[in-house]
Amino acid sequence: MLFTSYSFILFLLVVFILYYCIPKIYRWVLLLLASYFFYAQAGASLLMFLLGTTISTYIVSMQILRLSNIQKAYIAENKAILDKTAKKEYKAKIKKKQWRWLLVCLFFNFGILAIFKYTNFAIDNVNNLIAVFGGTKQFSFLDLVLPMGISFYMFQTMGYIIDVYRGTAKVERNIGKLALFVSFFPQLIQGPISRYNDLSRTLFEPHAFDSSNVWFGFQRILWGFFKKLVIADRILPAVNTIIQAPEEYQGAYVLAGMVFYAIQLFADFTGGIDIVIGIGQIFGIEIAENFNRPYFSKNITEYWRRWHITMGTWFKDYLFYPISICKPMRKLSKWSRNHLGEALGRKLPVYISTLVVWFVTGLWHGASWNFITWGVLNGVIILISGECAPLYKWFHKRFHVENKLWYAAFQILRTFLLMSSLRLLDCYRDVGTSFKMFGTLFSNWNYEVFFNGSMLKLGISVADYIVVLLGVLLLLFVSLRQRKGSVRQQIAAKPIAINFMVVYLLLMAIIILGAYGIGYDASQFIYNQF
Repeated sequence: MLFTSYSFILFLLVVFILYYCIPKIYRWVLLLLASYFFYAQAGASLLMFLLGTTISTYIVSMQILRLSNIQKAYIAENKAILDKTAKKEYKAKIKKKQWRWLLVCLFFNFGILAIFKYTNFAIDNVNNLIAVFGGTKQFSFLDLVLPMGISFYMFQTMGYIIDVYRGTAKVERNIGKLALFVSFFPQLIQGPISRYNDLSRTLFEPHAFDSSNVWFGFQRILWGFFKKLVIADRILPAVNTIIQAPEEYQGAYVLAGMVFYAIQLFADFTGGIDIVIGIGQIFGIEIAENFNRPYFSKNITEYWRRWHITMGTWFKDYLFYPISICKPMRKLSKWSRNHLGEALGRKLPVYISTLVVWFVTGLWHGASWNFITWGVLNGVIILISGECAPLYKWFHKRFHVENKLWYAAFQILRTFLLMSSLRLLDCYRDVGTSFKMFGTLFSNWNYEVFFNGSMLKLGISVADYIVVLLGVLLLLFVSLRQRKGSVRQQIAAKPIAINFMVVYLLLMAIIILGAYGIGYDASQFIYNQF
């Protein structure tokens, strides 16, 4: 069920009414049943993967808890005879057993993800290597269907089990509640990737009806629908026209496509997250924010602190830090400090960890070389930017530009164009084509197409452009207002008539200006594919 479909709206309405009609103690059970029903609409057989992740995680978490209890009991019983060394050795022995259980859970679950998401990619690369070396035998691709939302719920659940192992998250003894954490339907298919400690605080609570929460949640849902239907889906035909015919649309068209796709992606992804957070709020459940005005970033590092925040923090906490401080990395750092110099020896673990994280980030987005290249390029640019920091600092001090408004605007535009250029790899889905199209920005000077009416031949009309422009201006206005705090809170402080007028106008804009009908069928959210 698409979030923007009539069936989903009806489903949500039924769940909402039932939620506040049934006894409070059963409300989390209703959400669990609703989540499994929602997921089953994509194929009932896919529930086995969701159940597999839930059950395996529950078993391993209980084993980790059992070992912790054994350790506490043993130390308590033998407190008088255990010295500090013996206690430390015993704890290390228990931790090693817990580590083995954790590895079982990680290998099992990430193994499922790898099989369904990356098997055919691996076969394709093996076939290409065979062909390069003159071989004729080719392996057949497997008929595998990627389970919906598996990357999101797998990362969320594995984050939980790692936190349990580290002792930073409490073990959820109720398998039903753990199943709800894994499968909560609003965030199941496109995130955000919630942490157990954050989401569990409100997910299982028997919330009473709160008109303010419902009203604010409804506003957030409408705002997400506006972004998706009025902006993202309306600009979509132009994006598709440009990227599906690279030989015809080059130069200025590529620039237009970059900007159009940046608008579409932002409105699509943040719109989907707005809907997710709004749905959570009408049930009294707090879901983590995933964006913080990323297109106002002044550099790529800042951009990735503001864009898809929960994914970035997941990779930082569960991949970057463990790699950078692991024993082999510490040995490498020590060796390189002795042989390559103190400065490089100190930085080398950071370089390697950063590139590994961005390689995996690209691979997470898709099993193809365009996503891997996109990820690695992000990592390389971040490292280069870090190395150039002293130069930037000198430049800012020398020319007194750091606090200048025009220079801040230049930095924002530069970052926007840089990120949009990298996303050509996402648009064209082919490394060679992407670089070729980027090259035409400088080799095919056909910028007259912006003024001779050619832009009206991309599948959208003047009226469409006007609607998108007005929508983008509204996004810009809201983003600027967010610097003073929640826009919904600011509206709530106004007279009630203004409150209802704003919501009414937003609803009418969605109904009247939303992209519907032939050529404008509501499309799947972009991040659902991951």
